[in-house]
Amino acid sequence: MSKLTHLDETGRARMVDVSDKAVTTREAAAEGFLRMAPETLALALSGEGRKGDVRAVAEIAGVMAAKKTSDLIPMCHPLPISKVEVRVEPGDGGLSVSARVKTTGQTGVEMEALTAASVALLTLYDMLKAAEKGMVIEAVRLVSKTGGKSGDWRAP
Repeated sequence: MSKLTHLDETGRARMVDVSDKAVTTREAAAEGFLRMAPETLALALSGEGRKGDVRAVAEIAGVMAAKKTSDLIPMCHPLPISKVEVRVEPGDGGLSVSARVKTTGQTGVEMEALTAASVALLTLYDMLKAAEKGMVIEAVRLVSKTGGKSGDWRAP
């Protein structure tokens, strides 16, 4: 098993020093799903919910969240994000969220992509909970990452 980078030699949490890492273009994609009843999905897609267009609000919330990741996750570096794209699309049994984040820097944007997807899903839940409290957020995961010392990676 490889060494955890956010722990020092004594096991104390630390922010990784990236000052010696090369500046490269880095991109990451994440996804997740909000499972719901067909009636709730129909309401979400209609745009006629009491809180408005839930998909558009969730996409904006995801973009905002990506930009605030270092404020939420203690060991994340603040990054100059060059692109965030969040999409909410209908899927079989609910709404699918995908997030893609890009930067040119010394560390990757995996956490930003995961945060964008997670907050978009939470926003959907918040906006639809009056219709259904039993919705389930599931399958939040990193789909791919490119750039950096560890190279490219894709989920199997």
